[in-house]
Amino acid sequence: MRTALTLTAIALAAATLPATTSTAAAPAAPTAQPPVGIVLKAARFAPPTAFVRSDAITYDTTLVPAGAFIGVAEIGAGGETHTEIGLHGLLPDRAYGAHVHTKPCGYTPEESGPHYQNDVDPVQPSTDPAYANPENEVWLDFTTDSRGEATAGSVNDWRFRRGGARSIVVHEHGTATDPGHAGTAGDRLACFSVRLK
Repeated sequence: MRTALTLTAIALAAATLPATTSTAAAPAAPTAQPPVGIVLKAARFAPPTAFVRSDAITYDTTLVPAGAFIGVAEIGAGGETHTEIGLHGLLPDRAYGAHVHTKPCGYTPEESGPHYQNDVDPVQPSTDPAYANPENEVWLDFTTDSRGEATAGSVNDWRFRRGGARSIVVHEHGTATDPGHAGTAGDRLACFSVRLK
């Protein structure tokens, strides 16, 4: 989780830096910038039927075992969003897909809704590469190491719409990019409810 801490430190430093102006030109009129948004959240996966419900739900305890860990760091500043995830306790040396979705996790995998898209495809589910791509969505595909650990990150040149990004879903395999399959990554194995800013 060293990357999450580094990302947070950078965001806090950037948010507290004073604005600079050139002495050669008159100061520009201030422009409205969205506030800095920082989200840090972590949980352990549990089945949706667990007695104590977790914000991290596993629908496939073979590929995402109960007790596996997920942590998320998201920083929105200016017109950019940086999203990072860290996981451990998964199967070793295995590729997974992961994306930001529009709804919180539920008892069934489909309840997390479609992928969050900055420019929303009018045709859902979206498999058009013009919309289903890592510039318009947040793709966090990863491959675990020999200990079942992984990190992944994404930088997008836009900010999430308020209330529009509510979970991160872990998928069966890496994300496809070809027309008719773009954005697909197999079954939804697990989901982490987190309100991104």
